[in-house]
Amino acid sequence: MANDLSSTGSGVNANRVTRRDFISTTLAGTGVALAAPTLLQAADKPGYKGTDTVVLGKTGINVSRLALGTGFNGYSRSSELTRRGKEVFDRVTRHSLDQGITFLDMADLYGTHPFVKEVIKGIKRDKLVLLSKIWTGKEKWNQPSGGAKEEIDRFRTELGTDMIDICLIHCMTDARWVEAQTRVRDELSELKQKGAIRAVGVSCHSLNALKQAATHPWIDVIFARINHRGGKEFSCDASVEEVSAVLKQARQNGKAVVGMKIFGAGKLVKPEEKDASLKYVMTNQLVDAITIGMLKTEEVDDNMTRLAAV
Repeated sequence: MANDLSSTGSGVNANRVTRRDFISTTLAGTGVALAAPTLLQAADKPGYKGTDTVVLGKTGINVSRLALGTGFNGYSRSSELTRRGKEVFDRVTRHSLDQGITFLDMADLYGTHPFVKEVIKGIKRDKLVLLSKIWTGKEKWNQPSGGAKEEIDRFRTELGTDMIDICLIHCMTDARWVEAQTRVRDELSELKQKGAIRAVGVSCHSLNALKQAATHPWIDVIFARINHRGGKEFSCDASVEEVSAVLKQARQNGKAVVGMKIFGAGKLVKPEEKDASLKYVMTNQLVDAITIGMLKTEEVDDNMTRLAAV
């Protein structure tokens, strides 16, 4: 197994002042409300290519702005992508890498580690960012250790690597996750100190869990559900205004935010809905990067084109 070589590169400065920021501040000062999901209109157009290199918060980890999500409709160590078979999985993942996507979003829940292992053989480790997630609940398919060491050792074997860039605690649903996952957090911190992982964090599935993550000092990276519609119907944890406010706070606190459910877990499928969601999330600077589950090479190309057009 190959050791990671940390890459270098410049990321997006989320704090730079653009004409968009100036317009927002000026209008706010005159009492003109800019409530979500109204989009800020700006003369400048920075662009948001999926292959742009961005830095995740304060981690120093450089990723492509768009991540390949491998867990669409994931459960019991399978996902829609794995259920379509190795040939399809390989084709979509290799095409994503060929197009310049370097950020791979995985989880134990999805069962995608062995699939990814075969695809990334021969690729220099410092050219990829591998993210996975620990499922802490006891299930028919999962017997958790109660910590993280056994899980991370298994993940590394399944992926054929000595190091996993980012590991999240998967699918936390209330504010008590911090105390409930103390051992997992402690062991992830120890693994981070030893270099087995580079950054830690949480995948949130409730507003209270997200609020806790936005301020907790242990957090490096947050996976958050966000799109321009918001609400449970579109797989968000609250209204778009409430979620957006928390994400802005998280980024101000130096947390890296990766947006998920950008297309409402498959509910926002019309072209105009996809475009509106990408535009809202990106132009309001709610995230560092986004992950989208993609099942066909055509979907990869389409999402890349739409993102670049924002």
